[in-house]
Amino acid sequence: MDVGILLIFQNYLGRGSDEDVVRNEMRLAELAEPLGFDKLWSVEHHFTDYAACPDNLQFLSWLAGRTSKIKLATGAVIVPWNDPLRVAEKLALLDHLSGGRAILGLGRGLARVEYSGFGIDMGESRDRFDEASRMIIEALDKGFIEGDGPYYPQARTEIRPRPPAGFRDRFYCVGMSPDSVEQAAELGARLMIFSQQTWEMFAEGALPAYRASFRKHHGVEPPPPLTGDLMFCHEDPKRAEELAMEYMPNYFLTIIRHYEIMGEHFKTAKGYEHYASAADLFKQVGLETSANVYCNVQTWGTPEMILEKLRRRRELLGDFELNLVSSYGGMPSEDVEKSVRLFAREVLPELHRW
Repeated sequence: MDVGILLIFQNYLGRGSDEDVVRNEMRLAELAEPLGFDKLWSVEHHFTDYAACPDNLQFLSWLAGRTSKIKLATGAVIVPWNDPLRVAEKLALLDHLSGGRAILGLGRGLARVEYSGFGIDMGESRDRFDEASRMIIEALDKGFIEGDGPYYPQARTEIRPRPPAGFRDRFYCVGMSPDSVEQAAELGARLMIFSQQTWEMFAEGALPAYRASFRKHHGVEPPPPLTGDLMFCHEDPKRAEELAMEYMPNYFLTIIRHYEIMGEHFKTAKGYEHYASAADLFKQVGLETSANVYCNVQTWGTPEMILEKLRRRRELLGDFELNLVSSYGGMPSEDVEKSVRLFAREVLPELHRW
């Protein structure tokens, strides 16, 4: 099993300084390789304390010079906010700088505040993603980009430096709605999700839909999915639960606020019908119950507890990759580092044997 760390650059409720946030994420990033993690991922988010890494490719390029083995992954480039030509150029350069360690992850974006900041209509996001994502992955295959779509008309243009290799076998797409799951399968991407529903629901819904669509479009078995979890590891089970149940609900509430999950705007935004239904469900179930479900599917506990949870997940899903968000919800940096080091020492070796 491959296990990665996902950096989200969260300044919880604006309580700290952005300088401290960036410095702490840089330190955590540099720990990932010596501790034995396989991949280092970075988000793209803009404008708010929820998460602020406006250019994950820039951050990963810095990290390429600080590391030698760990894979460097975008988690994800939000396609509608970026010009596809520039994305292809930056990925090609990162692959050169890192000696072929770049991983491409693409997403569509959900936050109205971020779309508004870029002056882009959220209702265009589905069409923009579908058009540009194909241009990007084909450009990294061919060494040139071209397109005749309505959003990104592009005369044939060379990518220089030329991509040293294509990305078809190291390509992920976020799939948190049914149409995004379908698009990931159609593109031939690995499915990337953020853990939020019970694993039984995922095993019965999105996962088989992705696998069936992947087989239909490509005629081969799909790769394992990537699940992105909040993680907290502690030797003492009571302390593990106490801190997990403090910081994970904190983070859950920032998701609700940043993405306006309870808002009515999803009902009028093309391509976000799934989220409109989810908003109605949240209102019916209530935030407390929703937060409990969310926290219970994350990766927390003692090393033994975490391994048992992940074994049960593997029984339901089959093989999967794991991505860990380790700094979130106002957790002090010293607790973050202790948690990551304990996980790396006591859990990671066993996962690598799976």
